[in-house]
Amino acid sequence: MTATEREAAALVIGGGPAGLAAAEVLAEAGVPVLVAEAKPSVARKFLMAGKSGLNLTKDEPFAQFLAAYGGAAARLRPMLSAFGPEEVQRWAEDLGEALFIGSTGRVFPRAMKASPLLRRWLGRLEAGGVTLATRWRCLGRAGKAWRFATPEGEVRVRARVTVLALGGASWPRLGSDGAWAAWLGDAGVPLTPFVPSNAALRVEWSRHMARHFGAPVKGVALEAGGQRSRGEFVISAQGLEGGGIYALSAALREGAPLVLDLAPDVPLERLAGRLAAPRGKRSRASHLRKTARLEGAKLALLNEFARPLPEEPGALARLIKALPVPHLGLAGLERAISSAGGIRWEGLSEGLELLAMPGVFAAGEMLDWDAPTGGYLLTACLATRRWAGRAAAQRLTGSSR
Repeated sequence: MTATEREAAALVIGGGPAGLAAAEVLAEAGVPVLVAEAKPSVARKFLMAGKSGLNLTKDEPFAQFLAAYGGAAARLRPMLSAFGPEEVQRWAEDLGEALFIGSTGRVFPRAMKASPLLRRWLGRLEAGGVTLATRWRCLGRAGKAWRFATPEGEVRVRARVTVLALGGASWPRLGSDGAWAAWLGDAGVPLTPFVPSNAALRVEWSRHMARHFGAPVKGVALEAGGQRSRGEFVISAQGLEGGGIYALSAALREGAPLVLDLAPDVPLERLAGRLAAPRGKRSRASHLRKTARLEGAKLALLNEFARPLPEEPGALARLIKALPVPHLGLAGLERAISSAGGIRWEGLSEGLELLAMPGVFAAGEMLDWDAPTGGYLLTACLATRRWAGRAAAQRLTGSSR
């Protein structure tokens, strides 16, 4: 069957938030844009993330925000300076979304879901001349044309500029399967293998922990590889998951031990003194609840990893303040919220154009960078896509507007 041939001024492959952000910038520059999405609808991962509140960004000093990106911070600095936490908030508010800032600085829509914002965003894109084509799965390139498998058969698109917005390799059922790495690698684009990020930590539990599955653990500090986190996490059948764990993904992925401080606001000496108080007729568990404020999930974790508990108050206090958690590493890519790895920085221009494929730009989770959840991940995806979209518009029109 002969493939249908089409022409496009600008082609965006991938309809997640990063691809839509690139399309928005191109449309603002007066460029007609075709967005090709493999799934039946766009922004599926965005909508899934929105079910837990849609954490858009983090309201904190820029230097602190930038530090969350670790080794990629220097490369991301100009993009996040152009479109960082403040710009994300203004962008959402311009779409009519009222926001609020939580106690930890995380920024959420008051609606606490993604669908209202997405509907308004899609409406604005359509009004700006952006065309969406769903169920278009990219098969790579044949010569200068991009090949797509569509319900009507194969379609080939020749575009003056292309922005790749294909995501990483996590949550494959939502479309981010990293399959693009094969054909970009064949084209000479340097790649780093994908690894899980923001994933659950696998722990082999004793049968006694089953009744605590689903229990949240708050008011603790976590440490791995010299990094310290004060986030929350949840005990699950597979192990530990949640923001406190995700913030340490890079270190845990490298095999660093995990240590919990179950009483982070109480100095060691003071805790030891409290534990030394006469127990009287109280049980050991009751004594720990009263003196160390350990109960429920916290007490279960202490018993799981430190049984038999030492009688000497100082030794017990040291365990409460530095409880080692044996683990089996991060869960796989299919269960990870995001992935690290992808296109190496040396394969990109300052405008995020692929050096091996002139006129083709890439950003978002396709790039070799890593970030924790908490607003950092989404903000950088939006920032890098807008940066790539602006560079693509510059190539077409000579204007970086």
